[in-house]
Amino acid sequence: MRRNGFTTVRMNCVTRSNGGLHMIKKLAAAFALYMVVYGGANLTGMNTGTFSSMNTGGKAAPIPEAEPGADPMAPRKVKSNVVAYHTADPAMNAAKDKVVALNGGGDQYVRPVAWRGSEMMAVSAQHNKIHVAIATWAWPSMFDPETKMKGIKLDIAEYRRPDPLCAPVHAKAAGLYMICTISKHKAEKKGYADAMMLDWQGRVAECTGANIFFTRDGALHTPIADCFLNGITRQTAIEIAKQQGLEVIERRIMPEELKTFNECFIVGSAAEVTPVAEIGPYSFKPGNISRTLMDAYSNAVRGQ
Repeated sequence: MRRNGFTTVRMNCVTRSNGGLHMIKKLAAAFALYMVVYGGANLTGMNTGTFSSMNTGGKAAPIPEAEPGADPMAPRKVKSNVVAYHTADPAMNAAKDKVVALNGGGDQYVRPVAWRGSEMMAVSAQHNKIHVAIATWAWPSMFDPETKMKGIKLDIAEYRRPDPLCAPVHAKAAGLYMICTISKHKAEKKGYADAMMLDWQGRVAECTGANIFFTRDGALHTPIADCFLNGITRQTAIEIAKQQGLEVIERRIMPEELKTFNECFIVGSAAEVTPVAEIGPYSFKPGNISRTLMDAYSNAVRGQ
């Protein structure tokens, strides 16, 4: 049986290079070499990671593609200039289905990854081959529903999300995760579950791996996604909220406004919808809106 591992996680994986799809037993050194030395990888390759059961009642969902009519290679290639992708290739979704099946099917996290090979080892990597891999593994929700409704505690990170003129902020690139890892580790050492990050101008941005929402007067408020990822879960949560008749306001949010909000929750592939009870000195009370969206999201992604 073919296996591949990320730390203690064991999984089958499929890679694409030189026009072909190949099942592999383990990640070769080339997978990590340029990524580690120069960050020449996009953690998600074709798009952000998602779950195999999303909106399909257990059937593996297609890997999200570029907008209709757009060059499938262009949107992220232009913005990140790190790697090129294969978003519109039907073989990719077929390969993903195969990997999901080989890893036991069911509710799995699907992670496409694109990276540069190691033909050149310098800042310039114009002649390095582009590789794509798809891996899947079981990744259950971080918390059970009752634990979630107690709310998690967030620190306020020291590092900030960068100015869009300083980094390809809309690409889920390996290098952009460094400050997230540092910030989350610092928060966990202080007893927090995660950290909320500000943007380069001191406004509320996101958490280290999840987007953030607040409630006031029955409406949702969330930061404009212009210096961080507009996550798939964020987009789904906004759509569900509107279906529930809730007003969603995307705007600039200053830290001092946090004391005026009633509820807070974060959203992400792993976090799903998780209420927040505390951000630094600010307190929130998980309530009906958080519960409604948490349940509605869980039902939607699992086809219930």
